[in-house]
Amino acid sequence: VQLQASGGGLVQAGGHLRLSCSASRIIFRAYDMAWYRQAPGKERELVASITSGGETTYADPVKGRFIISRDNFGDAVYLEMHNLRPEDTAVYYCSTFERGLRRWGQGTQVTVSS
Repeated sequence: VQLQASGGGLVQAGGHLRLSCSASRIIFRAYDMAWYRQAPGKERELVASITSGGETTYADPVKGRFIISRDNFGDAVYLEMHNLRPEDTAVYYCSTFERGLRRWGQGTQVTVSS
């Protein structure tokens, strides 16, 4: 699998961003997808996930602010991030589980200024 994330950037607190992740070399519609993030000095953490059937889950810190979605025709997964906070600053990774291993994209930096 290849995962290519984009859409990060610098935004002020209260702003919004939309991250995109395109997937290739997999039958995308069959795979659960997820967004993780890793802040400096912290462990990588799950942000949101979406099953192949479209069921979504969210980490408590982002509930009500972030929305994960997928486009099975375009082989892409998205993360809409609203009301961003400085503590959302991190590198965001899209991910899936393939052939027994968790696979990662290259990450996209999100920086939220106060």
